[in-house]
Amino acid sequence: MFWEKLTTDGAARTGILHTDHGDILTPTFMPVGTQATVKTLDSRDIRETGASVILANTYHLHLRPGEDAVTTLGGVHKFMNYACPILTDSGGFQVFSLGSSGHSHFTPAREASNALREVQTPAQNSNATTSNHSNHVSIDSDGVSFRSHLDGSTHRFSPEIAIDIQHKLGADIIMAFDICTPNAATFDEARAAMETTHRWAERCIAAHAKKGPHDWTQFLFGIIQGANHRELRRESAQFISSLPFDGVAIGGESIGYNMAATAETLDWLADLLPDDRPRYTMGVGYNPRDLFTVIERGIDMFDCVAPTRVARNGTLYCRATADLKINIRNAEHTLSTRPIDDWCDCFTCKNHTRAYLHHLFKCEEMLAYRLASIHNVRFMLKLCEEIREAIANGEFKKYQATWF
Repeated sequence: MFWEKLTTDGAARTGILHTDHGDILTPTFMPVGTQATVKTLDSRDIRETGASVILANTYHLHLRPGEDAVTTLGGVHKFMNYACPILTDSGGFQVFSLGSSGHSHFTPAREASNALREVQTPAQNSNATTSNHSNHVSIDSDGVSFRSHLDGSTHRFSPEIAIDIQHKLGADIIMAFDICTPNAATFDEARAAMETTHRWAERCIAAHAKKGPHDWTQFLFGIIQGANHRELRRESAQFISSLPFDGVAIGGESIGYNMAATAETLDWLADLLPDDRPRYTMGVGYNPRDLFTVIERGIDMFDCVAPTRVARNGTLYCRATADLKINIRNAEHTLSTRPIDDWCDCFTCKNHTRAYLHHLFKCEEMLAYRLASIHNVRFMLKLCEEIREAIANGEFKKYQATWF
C-alpha cells in the first residue's frame, strides 16, 4: 500500500506514504529543489531539517544536465546524494510560466475538437504588443512546443515525453503532464484546457505502465484543473479521481498564490476528493499560516519555493511576530543576542544570534543564505510535526488557534 490514513480530526488527517526511498509522514511540507538542489543547502542540511521528501523540477533538469545524463549517473537520488524520497513535477507549470512571461501570448482557447489551438504570436493577436522576442510556447492537442529560457533551443513535451523524462530522472513520485490554467481564463478557455488535461492524464497513465530504467517503484499523481470555475473544478475532480492515479493534486495558477481562492476551490471539492489516496496542493506554503488553510480541508502534501527564496532576501520566519516574520537586515538586530525564534529548534537558532545573521547579510556573506534557509525550512517542517501531533490527539483546532 502506497498511502495509509492514520488519524483524523475533522477533515484534517495524518497518514504515511511508503516509498522505496523511505516513508513520508503526512501532512508534510516539501522543500523545493528545482535543479536537484534546495538552494544553498546540501543533502545533510536537508536531512537535518527533518525533510522526508523534496521536489525536483522536470523542466529544468531536462534542459540541464538532461534526463539521460541523470540516468547514466544513477538517477536523481544518487546524482544529488539524497537518499530520501523525491517528487518531480511534470514541467507543465514552467511551460505555462514561459507563456505568461511576455515572451508569447498564452491564451488557451477552443477548437472544434475541444483541444487547444496553437498559442498566438504577437503578430496574430491584435491585443498583444509586437516584440523582438520569438514565440516561446505553443500548445496543441498533442503537447507543448517551447524554447529554452537558457539558449533558445526548441523542445517538445507531450504526456508521453514528460512521463519518460520523469522515469529517467527516477523520482519516487511523478506528476501527470497538464495545462496550468491562468486565473484570467474564460469559462470556455478553462474548459478547453481542462479537457485537454484530462486526455493527457489518460495518456500519462498509459505511458507510466511502461516502467522506467530504475529498479524502484514510481507513483503517479493526476492533477485537477478548471481555473476559478466551480463547475469545471468539480468536473475535473470527478474525472481525475476516477482514474487509477496513486494520488491526486490540485493545480492551477491560484493555488497557493491566492489563499482565499485556494480555500474556496478546496471547499468546492470537499465531497469529491478520494479518501484513500494522498492529496497535494501545488505551490502552498508562502506563509506558515497557509498550511492550516489546506490541512483543515484534508490536504496531505504541499510545496513552495518561498521559504528558501525569502530566506535569501533576509526574511526569516518568527512565531513571536504578528506576520510571522522578521527582516534580519533591519538595524534593530545589530546587537541582538536572541536567536531568530525561541520556538524553533533548527541548527541556526541553536547556534547563532540575530546579530550574527544581521552581520552576515550586511556583509553579503554566503553563509547568511545557508543559515537563513536552514531556519525557514526547519520552521515549516517543525510546524508540520506539531500539526500531525495535534491531529493525532484530536486537538487540531486548539493548536491552530495558537497561530492566529
